Amino acid sequence: MEKYAFLFPGQGSQYPGMGKELAANFAIVRQTFEEADDALGSKLSGICFDGPESDLLLTENTQPALLATSTAFYRLIKTETGLQSAYFAGHSLGEYSALVAVGALDFAEALRTVRARGGFMQDAVPVGTGAMAAILGAEPDVVAAVCAEAAQGDVVVPANFNCPGQIVISGHASAVNRVIEIAKNHGIRKVMLLPVSVPSHCSLMSPAGDKLAAVLDAVSVQPLDAPVISNVEAKAYSEAERVKGLLVAQISSPVLWEASVKEMVALGVTRVVEVGPGKVLSGLVKKIDRNLAQNNFDDLAGFNAFIREVA
Repeated sequence: MEKYAFLFPGQGSQYPGMGKELAANFAIVRQTFEEADDALGSKLSGICFDGPESDLLLTENTQPALLATSTAFYRLIKTETGLQSAYFAGHSLGEYSALVAVGALDFAEALRTVRARGGFMQDAVPVGTGAMAAILGAEPDVVAAVCAEAAQGDVVVPANFNCPGQIVISGHASAVNRVIEIAKNHGIRKVMLLPVSVPSHCSLMSPAGDKLAAVLDAVSVQPLDAPVISNVEAKAYSEAERVKGLLVAQISSPVLWEASVKEMVALGVTRVVEVGPGKVLSGLVKKIDRNLAQNNFDDLAGFNAFIREVA
């Protein structure tokens, strides 16, 4: 008997056209995007389906756009297959999609919350003063040592532990650039600046966390239908009263993705399904545990193939 975990992607998986073909073919997908438009009072669906990419890349659009697309795909799975998942997880922003899927957060309320979250994150650090970079082929302790050496009074820390050999750092642009310079001295083969305007998952996001906490105060959280594995702890939780605290902590804490996937395996998960656009998480899972069966889809052909395999 397969034991499933449903995984929801975060920022970086978005692209113009996401959801368009499935919305044209399935009423449940179409209705979900219409709900999102109504909740936000704007044509989010138009940005998802047709871009332009410059609009989709604005953080306060990217976050609700990914939440809407992932929720539409999740509802499609439920409607067409009735497939049950034992665990849910999301990468950064994707944790909100997971919480909507398990019934903890109302979809419309979550959309408005993540749009605000995107704005708070953008406002926390002036444009150009923050940066993120991916470090490839280095052990966590080496990355931590390089960050400590490069900080020189600024902030730069490991922010995403994505998979073996891929750690993303975040902080002041000046310090991130110093990491790039001194990485060579530590035998690090590759550091790539990421095309982001916000240094997520570091202490520079603390002001955004404070504002997010105020917004979450007014949000109602319902009992979770299934456990969610949190980014902050890489452990499964199912208590509704923990949701808000973990979401606030998440904004300035590192994403423990590799540890989260290993936790799923320890809990007996045998197959993961990436629910949302792209296949970023599927690629990471492959590098973490090759024995985990996995599926992803974001168009009609992909969904039909998914149905054939799981049903």
